[in-house]
Amino acid sequence: MKLSIGKLALAMSVGLVLSQSAVAKITIFAAASMTNALQQVAEEYKKEKPNEEIVFSFASSSVLAKQIEQGAPADMFVSADLKWLDYLIEKKAIAENSRRILVGNNLVMIAPKNSKITQLDLSNSQWQAHLQGSYLAVGDPDHVPAGLYAKAALTHLGQWKDVEPKLARANNVRAALALVEQSESPLGIVYGTDAAASKKVNVVATFPEEAYPPVEYPVAITKGNERPDTNDFLNYLTSGKAKKVFIQYGFVAK
Repeated sequence: MKLSIGKLALAMSVGLVLSQSAVAKITIFAAASMTNALQQVAEEYKKEKPNEEIVFSFASSSVLAKQIEQGAPADMFVSADLKWLDYLIEKKAIAENSRRILVGNNLVMIAPKNSKITQLDLSNSQWQAHLQGSYLAVGDPDHVPAGLYAKAALTHLGQWKDVEPKLARANNVRAALALVEQSESPLGIVYGTDAAASKKVNVVATFPEEAYPPVEYPVAITKGNERPDTNDFLNYLTSGKAKKVFIQYGFVAK
């Protein structure tokens, strides 16, 4: 049977539409500290849903929240603290009843792998002598969750006022990690999972849990994107399979 040119063109256009619609794309804005774990979770998910494409944008939670507020095309938001998800809820940018707590984390002090610093007592301010002529790498305490936790912890220890002038303020926690990896800072404060993901740093101290608020990572679908595919991936993120991956990367299951 022969097709006219018009019918052939129509058949080709229909086929193109079907082929494009066969792949669902989910765009997720997520905290930088979740980079490695979420990428692996997405790889595992695609084994079950090969026709779904998961796209990530990783940065500081504050930066991502502001972008979503301004209309950035995010289907889902994973924050490193409750504050920035609550901010978007107040702005009515989050789908109702979609918020869930994914995992938890802890706060550690790190040094470059080749550093002579091997262990620090954070309860004693003498560790600050290692910052002489240099700076402590942290996420910017004015807006980056890891920096806010660091400020809370150092305040609890009665050391914030002394340390504040010696900060190298990074745009996100992975940027703070990089400063220590490259030996541009002798010490840095990051999440335990960031330290575990790097082969270029050592953990030299762990902050006491009572020194800062619990580190919790909430996730939610953005308003207007409550689709079957986004709901399915949200359910997967909170499933036992995904939690095994998060635990593998050092996160605390919730």
